[in-house]
Amino acid sequence: MDTLISQNQAENEQMLRQLFDACFDITFRSIHLPGGQSVLIIYIAGLVDTDKLNNELFRPDSSEWSGLFTTAHISSVGPSSETRFIQEVCNLLLQGQTAVFIEGRSSCILLDLKSKDGRSIDEPTFEQSIRGPRESFTERVEVNSSLIRKKIQSTRLKLESIKIGSLSKTNVIIVYVEGIVQENILSQVKERVNRIRTDAILDSGYIEEMIEEVSFTPFPQIQLTERPDIVAANILEGKVALLTDGSPNALIVPMTFWSTFQSADDYYERFIFATLMRWTRLILFSISLYLPSLFVAITTFHSQLMPTNFLFSITTAREGVPFPSVIEALLMEFMFEALREAGIRLPKATGSAVSIVGALVIGQAAVQAGIVSAPMVIVVSMTGIASFAIPRYNMSIAFRILRFPMLLLSGMFGLYGVAMGTIGLLAHMARLEPFGVPYLSPVSPLRLRQLSDVFIRAPRTHISRMRYGKSGFRRKTGNEGKL
Repeated sequence: MDTLISQNQAENEQMLRQLFDACFDITFRSIHLPGGQSVLIIYIAGLVDTDKLNNELFRPDSSEWSGLFTTAHISSVGPSSETRFIQEVCNLLLQGQTAVFIEGRSSCILLDLKSKDGRSIDEPTFEQSIRGPRESFTERVEVNSSLIRKKIQSTRLKLESIKIGSLSKTNVIIVYVEGIVQENILSQVKERVNRIRTDAILDSGYIEEMIEEVSFTPFPQIQLTERPDIVAANILEGKVALLTDGSPNALIVPMTFWSTFQSADDYYERFIFATLMRWTRLILFSISLYLPSLFVAITTFHSQLMPTNFLFSITTAREGVPFPSVIEALLMEFMFEALREAGIRLPKATGSAVSIVGALVIGQAAVQAGIVSAPMVIVVSMTGIASFAIPRYNMSIAFRILRFPMLLLSGMFGLYGVAMGTIGLLAHMARLEPFGVPYLSPVSPLRLRQLSDVFIRAPRTHISRMRYGKSGFRRKTGNEGKL
């Protein structure tokens, strides 16, 4: 049972000092009023706007306060609430509120004077676009929710708050549009989020791993984004978003395989250019996954498939190389991944320069030393460049992981190994159903009406006619919110 607040201010102060023992940042300040009455103000340094606190509740030149310290005066300083329980006072203090105890009252007034310090709204780092909004999420969930609210100014936009973590008590917001969201997806999201039992949630990645459908798969089942416009567009399609306090990334569920190739620019440019870019990404995806494996399979087992002149060029370039093609490819892929990881971990000013120079120097030196062939360096470089064109970073990681088993299969069985690997991947993806939605939907199972935003980006006039008809009123098709 929660301890009740006492009318004796000294008892309240003693209880709170015991609870916050060895906490240097907790601040206790007393105000002595005329007539012997005293007021105790408690807050956590760094979480509270101390300038506003000092200007409104304290006189800068004295610890004495000569006016009438009333509830009305406190409420005029900022949003306030009142409680009679010590534990609730502690919880709200840890969230950045200020507790005000007045001698003789068995309740505490909690004043919302949270500090507004934090990173400003910047341009997206990973999901940059040529056209469209240039704002991204920050680490403050209040700012992130307001960015979405500005784009969807409707009472149907719902933002439900849940506290997760027995120690961190992280604020997680479930975002959806009432009437459009698919109810079974929303209920699953709420059930899985409420089921989380952990000490702390420090980033959205904690939640992603705890609510995903299948853990042992390289494919992401929850979309990650740092752009408010992408969140707004997806929840208008019936999906659900999760905002985590302290994380600049939002989670969108469910995710399908084809959303990997959708970029923000697709919806701000004309549909012809957007469709061309989407097909380009599909081709680059195929290159990033299959090019090294196909090269190894053809040069090792199926050299008859190559034109004669091309075969002579490859054979000449590989003279003196001591390793078979599969070992050569694995070595080059490993070095490329090492350079990419080093470029990320190094300081920004030197990371890109070191990774580029390192790739050039190591590649050239390896070719001159006869350790690897020049065609293999070209193949691995093209593969790395193609992987950068995938808009979803977490999906590009999956392709980077899958490239190695595909190389091993091609080195052991040739094109048959590549075919077996492809069939295995398709079978695995066909079995994935994050939040009840098939991962390959709407291609498998086939839904013709939803193919207008998979391989092509249909014109908006066509989509508008399908959704609203010529009358301009939204059609009730029975598929509202289905993905």
